[in-house]
Amino acid sequence: MPIGPGYDDPEYDNYDPAWKTQDTLFRRWLVEKLTEEGSNLPAEIASVYAPANRYHGMSSATLHVLAILTSTTTAAVRRAHKADLDEWAREQELRSHPGLAVLDADLDRIRHRS
Repeated sequence: MPIGPGYDDPEYDNYDPAWKTQDTLFRRWLVEKLTEEGSNLPAEIASVYAPANRYHGMSSATLHVLAILTSTTTAAVRRAHKADLDEWAREQELRSHPGLAVLDADLDRIRHRS
């Protein structure tokens, strides 16, 4: 682990307990595609790949594996990956503003996502 300012803060320890259950655009896409392909463990497979998508990026090998598992293309996996990152960036931007109107818009969007 790197040493320096902020690294002793748990926020920077590279682990988020929500990873296993966090409802994200990419996780939903993976579950949908894996279910369409008849996977017996779509949620479990998504729980392995979806968190890494946001926090560690998507390697070429992972793109190929997911394309095979979902019977899609690497371009389709990359689009789902990018859409999730774009949504996450918007969430982070909204959370960085303390205004109640921004918070209300964020909560409304999250509520309608389910």
